[in-house]
Amino acid sequence: MTTTTVPPRESVTTTARLTTGHLPKWTPWVLLGASLLAMLAVFGIMAVAGGEPLNYAGWLITSALLYLALIFALSTIIEGRRKAVDRLVTGVVTVAFLIAMVPLISVAITVITLGAPNWSGEFFSSSMRNVVGEGGGALHAIMGTLLITLAAAVISIPIGLFTAVYLIEYGKGNRLARGITFLVDVMTGIPSIVAGLFAYALFALFLGPGVRMGIIGSIALAVLMIPVVVRSTEEMLRLVPNELREASYALGVPKWLTILKVVLPTSIAGITTGIMLSISRVIGETAPLLITAGFTASMNYDLFNGRMQTLPVFTYTQYMNQGIPAEAYVGRAWAAALTLIVIVMLLNLVARLVAKIFAPKSGR
Repeated sequence: MTTTTVPPRESVTTTARLTTGHLPKWTPWVLLGASLLAMLAVFGIMAVAGGEPLNYAGWLITSALLYLALIFALSTIIEGRRKAVDRLVTGVVTVAFLIAMVPLISVAITVITLGAPNWSGEFFSSSMRNVVGEGGGALHAIMGTLLITLAAAVISIPIGLFTAVYLIEYGKGNRLARGITFLVDVMTGIPSIVAGLFAYALFALFLGPGVRMGIIGSIALAVLMIPVVVRSTEEMLRLVPNELREASYALGVPKWLTILKVVLPTSIAGITTGIMLSISRVIGETAPLLITAGFTASMNYDLFNGRMQTLPVFTYTQYMNQGIPAEAYVGRAWAAALTLIVIVMLLNLVARLVAKIFAPKSGR
């Protein structure tokens, strides 16, 4: 009896090659680097020949286009057209995201660079009363911004929430609900100056022309906030599953209590985000507040008496009405702009914290 010995099978190790039908993970990065270097050489030669500085925007844009062309062509040859289209679309989305981030980062760097050196204890603890030239601060504008925006939020948030609850929970397609939805859509697109003129004309009918008060500015901002609150709350309420409502009704809970205890807590995170978006939308408005609240160099804590200064108006007046030295006025304008950005950022952080605390827990 003869036995046949089978030689042991040699282990074959496979490595990622260009011929395996899959591009290695490092390929996109290599192509991106090659595109940047190639277009840098081209634009560098053009800059030297023309005696001009390097065109960074043109270099980055052409590098992105060259990279997209190379990755699409190479992926088509190696991986097939379907994967190539996927890589192309991924690249286009990434490039679009980076382009969208450019102005945001540029604005942030510019405001921080020019505004932070002008921050001081005096800036946050004094007003511009009897100040000419250097010195002074924006305390009156900070307090005016907070008071007017707070009053606008107190006016607009309940109206917006109740309107959205009616449209989703009670209206559901009737004629009144359709009319309200149409008016909300129209209000969403009105210019801010129109809201300011409306609020001014309303109070001018009762108090006479030339009236300027903080509460008038709050009403103008509320007109701008209400449609944003309504639309964002509507979308969040639509996301609440109907099964939750039906389960509550099955237990004998009345509709109003179901809305209060089930629907609103379930969507509180999204509603809070929408409210903060509406506040961020109006806190930087200048035109309606110039008409309604005016501007002043003194402190004023009374919304119902006299003019009030706000940070956007303070920034505008400091930059447009420069005195001597002009650097002091421009510096205060940039400092006020940075302060406004920080306030918006803090409000968004508070809103996220509130949404996290009051959002329903997903597990036990």
